[in-house]
Amino acid sequence: MSLLTALLAVGATPALAVPGGDAGAVFTLSNDEAGNSVLVYARAGDGTLSLVDEVATGGLGTGGGLGSQGALTLSDDGRWLLAVNAGSDSVSLFRVNGTGLQLRGVADTTGDMPISVDVHGNLAFVVNAGSATIEGFRIGYSGLTSLQGSERALSGDDVGPAQIEFSPDGRALVVTEKATNQIVAFRVGRYGWVSEGVVSSSAGETPFGFEFDNRGRLVVSEAFGGAAGAGVVSTYTLGAGGATAVDTEATAQTAACWIAITENGAYVYTTNTGSDNVTAFRLNHDGSLTVLGHTDVGDSPIDVDFSDGDGYLYVLNGADDSISVLSAGPGGSLSAVETVTGLPAGTVGLAAS
Repeated sequence: MSLLTALLAVGATPALAVPGGDAGAVFTLSNDEAGNSVLVYARAGDGTLSLVDEVATGGLGTGGGLGSQGALTLSDDGRWLLAVNAGSDSVSLFRVNGTGLQLRGVADTTGDMPISVDVHGNLAFVVNAGSATIEGFRIGYSGLTSLQGSERALSGDDVGPAQIEFSPDGRALVVTEKATNQIVAFRVGRYGWVSEGVVSSSAGETPFGFEFDNRGRLVVSEAFGGAAGAGVVSTYTLGAGGATAVDTEATAQTAACWIAITENGAYVYTTNTGSDNVTAFRLNHDGSLTVLGHTDVGDSPIDVDFSDGDGYLYVLNGADDSISVLSAGPGGSLSAVETVTGLPAGTVGLAAS
């Protein structure tokens, strides 16, 4: 029985987002090994969420955590949603219309266990954790088409990739490798041609989730293998020679793993999976970071994303199968709005509009 069907069976009628305000949607991935699906939540103007749909991806999950950021992602224009099917080695493409999803295609990733996907324009790339490769696709109204010759290897076998993401201009792809403490950058051509990877050492150990800020700098959470109180966040510039560290700041928390940045590039937030909280940083013009404080969330926060306009921060909590809804205030402050419970065990990924 799907989560939505179960709610209806007990008489809980999902409500649509209220008119007016900053309404939108939040998507997360069930990662169910019997049949993967996207859970669709309507986002009201006050940030609160209501489950409105559950849409099959046409693939399979793994039933457990993926250790990645970007298991599903929205295109910049909000028209497309992509989701990985780590249990069946495929990626799914959905057309998005508000809270409505229409499956447009499922494509083989030609590798083993895709865990993260990103999109820029009509190009999408996945990183396959099992085969330590990346693979590209072209997006069209008829679905996904594999980009011939786009497969590239990471720095070696068993490197533990965590995320793949395009640079803001679409000219580079970056992958973090948890097991090697390395960051791999690939140049991308106009039609999806991809160079071999350029490998750089990370400033801290276990580089995990990351985002680019609005100046094109890379901001990476580094978990130090989950050592108590050892998590950091580092900033990098990205050039032809790879990633160059600018600053590293300690969270003094455990397992800094996932990252979100405000659209104006002023604030950075990382989830500390072992400390059950989120650390806020001010991102300064020179790329340095200033710790602002910590906000408690649910049990083992794993993924995080901002709503359009940065009004609300959504945090997926892996151990208690919930989403923490936080209101973003002045000076990088966060305040609790609600906690949405009852997500399927093993849920991964978060994307908000």
